[in-house]
Amino acid sequence: MKMTRFKNSLSLFLCIVLIAAMALFTTGCNDNTIEKPEEGTTQDTQSTAENESNVLAEESSELGVGETEFIFTVTDINGKETKFKISTDKKTVGDALIELNLIQGEEGPYGLYVKTVNGATYDYDKDGKYWAFYVNGEYASSGVEITDISEGATYSFKAE
Repeated sequence: MKMTRFKNSLSLFLCIVLIAAMALFTTGCNDNTIEKPEEGTTQDTQSTAENESNVLAEESSELGVGETEFIFTVTDINGKETKFKISTDKKTVGDALIELNLIQGEEGPYGLYVKTVNGATYDYDKDGKYWAFYVNGEYASSGVEITDISEGATYSFKAE
């Protein structure tokens, strides 16, 4: 009699554990589902994470008005890139970027000391980080305010 009662209790306990495990497993699976896009939007069959990284890589804002165009890239301290297609009638990269409020700084003994780029401020004297200016992927040999815009050239600031 005791053995029968023990088997029944054990069976009941195992059933409860099994039901609880199934409930937890089902809840965990629902957290990983991909939401359907809102009505009226389009979405590839790729996962949402892949789409977001592709959008960031291809995202480019067009700013300014003018005859001369160049690509300007900002790389923040975390490595996130933001690209801009700049149109301007200015002669130097610095004048074009200042006009569009993409860079700010202060005059120093070697020219414009850029402290803010695309809204992010780094000051080497305060936090040990600074904005480095690059032309065609190479560290620039002149300051942004005196660098003439060249057709086909790319310009960038990278936080370092």
